[in-house]
Amino acid sequence: MSRHYLFRRGTPLAVFAFVVGAAAIYVTKPRPGNAPSSPITTGATETTPGGAPLSTFVRKPSPEPLPNVAFQNGDGQPLTLENFRGKVVLLNLWATWCIPCRKEMPALERLQSAIGADDFEVVALSIDRSGAAGARKFLDSIGVGKLKLYVDPTAKLANDFKAIGLPTTLLIDRQGREIGRLIGPAEWDDAASQTLVKAALADR
Repeated sequence: MSRHYLFRRGTPLAVFAFVVGAAAIYVTKPRPGNAPSSPITTGATETTPGGAPLSTFVRKPSPEPLPNVAFQNGDGQPLTLENFRGKVVLLNLWATWCIPCRKEMPALERLQSAIGADDFEVVALSIDRSGAAGARKFLDSIGVGKLKLYVDPTAKLANDFKAIGLPTTLLIDRQGREIGRLIGPAEWDDAASQTLVKAALADR
């Protein structure tokens, strides 16, 4: 399984090795037994059927408030998470230099095409200093043209969301609270992932 990339550059080697090792254990933690389980069962850690590369979706004991962070759309217009209140959001943090992000982006687009609606959106947010131009060039290079473009050219939002690596994906409820997150790439368009999102949509 491909490891996700840490978003910081220039990290001391010892710290880098420790964090990568810890993150790898966290992402690949096995579940008891071999039988597939539903991604929406109760408990802190939920494994989607099929295992890697989906890794694990880690649910919060209860939905947690998120900072009302500021970012931009592809036209440079300012936005915050408050603009998405009333929607279930799958917020994907990515960057142009992140190889696993390249792998999973088409699946995110397919998920948006399959179940995107007025009450659900995949928000793929580039936290890359290359800004909208760099993000659009990246998406064009992999044939992803249906996802709306969102960018944080300051590259600070990973800290705000306490993301230890990229990609990191948060499932957010209609009130702007985090339901849970997954670290690393995933097959977001498969049946298990759609079930996870649809369960959040059903919870009003």
